Amino acid sequence: MSHLAVVLLVIAGALSGCGGAPVNQSVPAVAVWDPEDLSPGAAGEQGIGEVLALRVVETVRARGLSVVERQKLLLAVEELRLGSSALADESTRLRLGRITGARRMVFGGYLTVGNRVRMDLRLVDVETGKVLRTASRTGPAGGIEALLDLCGKAADELFP
Repeated sequence: MSHLAVVLLVIAGALSGCGGAPVNQSVPAVAVWDPEDLSPGAAGEQGIGEVLALRVVETVRARGLSVVERQKLLLAVEELRLGSSALADESTRLRLGRITGARRMVFGGYLTVGNRVRMDLRLVDVETGKVLRTASRTGPAGGIEALLDLCGKAADELFP
């Protein structure tokens, strides 16, 4: 197993077991999609988007908000027989949010150019498609650790 795969597994395990503040059921649920690698010529390391999404989920839960579980989103995708090309469409993902009970969704992406990386996140209202808040962070490129740090800071900004 490669070093990156081991790091991703350790981080995913740590984040998935994180506790956090009690979930407030009266607050609208949030669904988090994997941030996309938007870098020029990106082949994309497997699992990085999922690990980054878990970092956002950690922040959402720490704020006492409820989260639509990833498994519930994936089941909805399977039930609707949606392919990856359909999921690339934000309106399709918003429809999935409504089906799964999410009232808010987090979308995002990251871009690495040279020795710099930029992480962008946006919080969207599922019913209207309106962007409620955006957050961007830029820093030195440095692998998964740098991405997690920028993602965490952007998520903190998205959910003050």
